[in-house]
Amino acid sequence: MRKDNVFFGIIFCMDKKNQGAARPWLLIALVGLVVLAFYKLNSVSSKPEELTVLEFLNAVDNQTATGKSLAEGALVRIVDRDSGTTRLEGEWTESEKTKNPSSGEEEPREKRTKFTVPLVPGENEKLMEDLQAREIKVKVKTVESAMSPFLMNILFFGGSIFLFYWLFARRMGGDGGPFGMGKSRAKMLTGKEEKKRATFTDVAGVDEAKEEVQEIVEFLKAPDGFRKLGGRIPKGVLLVGPPGTGKTLLARAIAGEAGVPFFAISGSDFEEMFVGVGASRMRDMFAEAKKRAPCIVFIDEIDSIGMKRTGAGAIGGSHAYEQTLNTMLVEMDGFDANEGVIVIAATNRPDTLDAALLRPGRFDRQVVVELPTLKGREEILALHGKKIKFGPDADLKRVARGTPGFSGADLANLLNEAALMAVRKKLDAVDMATLDEARDKILWGRERKSAGYSQNDREITAWHESGHALLQLLLKNTDPLHKVTIIPRGRALGATMSLPEKDVLNRTKSHFLDELVVMCGGRIAEKLFTGELSTGAAMDIAQATDTARKMVCTYGMSERFGFQAFKEQGAFTVAELPPAFSEETSRAIDAEVSRLISDAYAKAEKLIGENRDRLETLAKALLEKETMDGRDVEELLGLAKEKTENPPDAESQKGEP
Repeated sequence: MRKDNVFFGIIFCMDKKNQGAARPWLLIALVGLVVLAFYKLNSVSSKPEELTVLEFLNAVDNQTATGKSLAEGALVRIVDRDSGTTRLEGEWTESEKTKNPSSGEEEPREKRTKFTVPLVPGENEKLMEDLQAREIKVKVKTVESAMSPFLMNILFFGGSIFLFYWLFARRMGGDGGPFGMGKSRAKMLTGKEEKKRATFTDVAGVDEAKEEVQEIVEFLKAPDGFRKLGGRIPKGVLLVGPPGTGKTLLARAIAGEAGVPFFAISGSDFEEMFVGVGASRMRDMFAEAKKRAPCIVFIDEIDSIGMKRTGAGAIGGSHAYEQTLNTMLVEMDGFDANEGVIVIAATNRPDTLDAALLRPGRFDRQVVVELPTLKGREEILALHGKKIKFGPDADLKRVARGTPGFSGADLANLLNEAALMAVRKKLDAVDMATLDEARDKILWGRERKSAGYSQNDREITAWHESGHALLQLLLKNTDPLHKVTIIPRGRALGATMSLPEKDVLNRTKSHFLDELVVMCGGRIAEKLFTGELSTGAAMDIAQATDTARKMVCTYGMSERFGFQAFKEQGAFTVAELPPAFSEETSRAIDAEVSRLISDAYAKAEKLIGENRDRLETLAKALLEKETMDGRDVEELLGLAKEKTENPPDAESQKGEP
């Protein structure tokens, strides 16, 4: 490699037109190439051996004694026209023995050594005659140097210095760190770059949230109307809601409706292993946004950088994320004006955010994006179902009624699962049975019909699930029975499934007490059949214990403690200590939890004992059919469940033996 080629390569990378094509890996390779070329071209060991004319002729005459021989055709006389000098260049060959690592035997190997013989005026012709007498052929080569070696070294080192300056000094100032580490990673979507912009027609099931953000769209379209009346649009909007409810889609729809640039970034993209990088990226992102104002900056999962400041790290000093948060607070509402840049953030943990972030002037407004209601689920299913071919019996309204607690993402996943199942079944369209199967798969897992287990295990599972299903029908404050199966589903050997009739936002103590009774039914029915206990009720026990403890510590449904809440004494930070209560109170809580479960267990034993014939009938039917619909179970046992005005708000699953 020639030095001038390396230099021009450096100039190419430093050209502003080509900076966009350069990448960190290419820059690292260039640095390594420069260092390698420097050592290669200036290494002493790579320089040829310099001989006088007399030393060269003596070496030629004593080739046999020295063991060296002149390489055939390698002797060249080089005439440099620029400097007016002449020299001989050639190679010695020498045979040496090396040990073969595989065979262990010594093998001959040829070693080559370069040499050069400077010639002074008057010696050239005489040396050529001496070589001709020794029958040694010499090639002639004329060269012209592009520049002097001194100038080449100056340019070489100058180019290296400029390269390092471009990599470090310039990048540290303009882009915020070596190799652009402090440069914002926010992706900007514009009308030209985004093939299909999202609009409010692409968002369903969150009508109230769309109404709240409509003001932002109107401001971005016509800001003068707001300014005339002295109004100020919110600088920040915080979208709060469970995962999958459409917070990101709603933010994109705002940008799509307003037709303004949209910067999207995740909160975790601000942090790296180096302290200060997040703050630099935050400044760079707002600088880019101000250039394109009016625009929208969307920060997803803002809780990763907006957590409450504690004032001290694990050992001392501030956390790294606090620097990023402080920078964001200043950029949103500091000394510099921030007109036309609206920040939209999304989180499902608003309780962890710092108070300074939520004050007016920063995130002025919080928009709650809740799980969709029945009407909202119908709209979401209709929206996502436009590209799916449904059969004549497919009823999306029925699917919406059977999916309370589903988010928009869950409903989209349900339709996709149903479409995939229909393809595997080789159906022409997605029918209602496939939709129900897709819903059950999402809620309770896929059926594992190939999982073989013994007849005794099947009988134990049938009695276990019959105990749950029987109590589900006998008690009036429980969810309607949906399906009972002894086919393994997910990680369970069987399942008793229940679904609410409609949406509800509140739970009662009666419901929780009846649910505790239902959870105990599987263990009691097993014991009646086998006379001993098994591991099949492990999940029931854990679920019952958790429900009873929440009734006492969280919901205030305990007669002993009444209107009190007790935070669990688990892991906590210095800034968030749990409420203090004594060891005596802790023992009393444990006793109250034990009492609730014991009472539920006793009630379950009594009900199952009074209806043992029904239990046996259902267990035999399950062994024969393996899966039974809730309405079929009601008809078989003569226990049609009356509809109540206390529908639960989520699905439940009992008993996995």
